[in-house]
Amino acid sequence: MQRFIGLDAHGQSCTLCVMGPSGRRLAHYVVETNGKALVEQMRSIAGERHVCMEEGTHCEWLHEVLQPHTKRIVVTQPLKRKGAKSDAIDGWQLADLLRRDAVEHSVFKSPQSFTALRQAARGYVAMQSDMVRAKCRLHALYRSRAVTPTAEIDDEAERGAWVKKLPVSHQPLAELLSEQLDGLIQAHQVAEAWLLEEAKRVPVTRRLATVPGIGPIRAALLVAIVVTPARFRTTRQFWSYSGLAIVTRSSSDSVRENGHWVRKPTAQTRGLNRNRQPLLKALFKGAATTVIHHLPKHPLHQDFQRMVSEAGVKPNLAKLTLARRIAAATLAIWKHQEDYDPSKQRRAPLSQ
Repeated sequence: MQRFIGLDAHGQSCTLCVMGPSGRRLAHYVVETNGKALVEQMRSIAGERHVCMEEGTHCEWLHEVLQPHTKRIVVTQPLKRKGAKSDAIDGWQLADLLRRDAVEHSVFKSPQSFTALRQAARGYVAMQSDMVRAKCRLHALYRSRAVTPTAEIDDEAERGAWVKKLPVSHQPLAELLSEQLDGLIQAHQVAEAWLLEEAKRVPVTRRLATVPGIGPIRAALLVAIVVTPARFRTTRQFWSYSGLAIVTRSSSDSVRENGHWVRKPTAQTRGLNRNRQPLLKALFKGAATTVIHHLPKHPLHQDFQRMVSEAGVKPNLAKLTLARRIAAATLAIWKHQEDYDPSKQRRAPLSQ
């Protein structure tokens, strides 16, 4: 007998709502947020257990703890609700969605795959973000006093002369922000070394690094984010996840020509999809930028120049085409377990 369990997790307690196949509410439990207590309560529920919970702070840990004791665990994006709200209401709604197979947006979870690499990637991204934020904050201080900063203010050896350009009242803040930046630069270097060390233990990162513009850092981040290419059946699905899918909107799709109803030849585009993995989008667009500015002899770079100069495509749209082709090649070589081969890269049609 199937049992559909909605789990609403919080820092101190978890609410479990058990529902039968017919929609009957069978049981309601409040359990301490403790691995042993949750496993004992889960095992006390007879039947084939299917669990649904929202994405949150404890989600990955709960998935890892409960997976051996359940038939299926589904993680969904937080639900939007109107009216009354409580832990029990949330739990029953999650259980009912799972029972009706009505979960629209599920979140991929694989907590035991590439665990060390994923933690290293998380640390690298956090340190890089904090370092960039600290640099921007320091640069903004100089610009506020009409001093145009350069990369020298990020260098500890060259910074002293720049601090003297500020008023005496602003110099202590500049020195404080500079000390913070020095610490973050050092932490970023440690995080980068950790990421590269973990990437060496994952053979697929070396294969993905053969894709133009990817390199070892981006390859490691790519594996940490995607985990497995089996998640995506087609290239278009991968484009959508990466934020490279083109959104179209149309209305009144048919027009009458020569007495017959025919479909309109073109659809109106509305930019790229916004429900994406932002880091993956930045990764592929960064790879396209690398090809454009640093690989002048590569076929992809030549295709970019051909699109811009001969076909009159705007540079930003040509760059998008390049990013989509790099993403498609990455998914293909990952699925087929082969290195990148430039001869297999088809030329982009000039009509794009």
